[in-house]
Amino acid sequence: MTTCFRLAVTASVLCFATACAHRSGSGRDREVLNPPGLAPLVPAYSVAIRSGNQIFVSGMTGMKPGTQDIVAGGVAMQTRQTLENIRTALQAGGATMADVDECTVFLKDIADYTAMNTVYSEFFPVAPPARATLSVTALPRPAALVEIKCSARKRR
Repeated sequence: MTTCFRLAVTASVLCFATACAHRSGSGRDREVLNPPGLAPLVPAYSVAIRSGNQIFVSGMTGMKPGTQDIVAGGVAMQTRQTLENIRTALQAGGATMADVDECTVFLKDIADYTAMNTVYSEFFPVAPPARATLSVTALPRPAALVEIKCSARKRR
């Protein structure tokens, strides 16, 4: 790699990093959201982040609020609790389920897709958010059958 090319790449990266830092307001418009009962149980984890009018909710499972226990009853019950946990996280940032633009669903068994989707549809009955659903071999919580992450834009 020539010296001139290296300098151009370095300058471009520095300009990009500066623009990103400027846009984020150096953290002044960024807020960590850890609502009671959903506070993180592991280091280096925030339940959600509000940045301007955007809210990014970390991957949530069907954990009972205030505990480390996953709800019993299979993927449908876990999906319901997961989405209730997401609702709580969104409310902490002033948003609702209607503000959700995108979700990613992780299923331990793709055969659970229909049961998950039935409950998911109850939470997003009209104009559901864009979504990807993936089958994974494992989730961080061994008893978890589903994990969902999402992002929303506060519209009010």
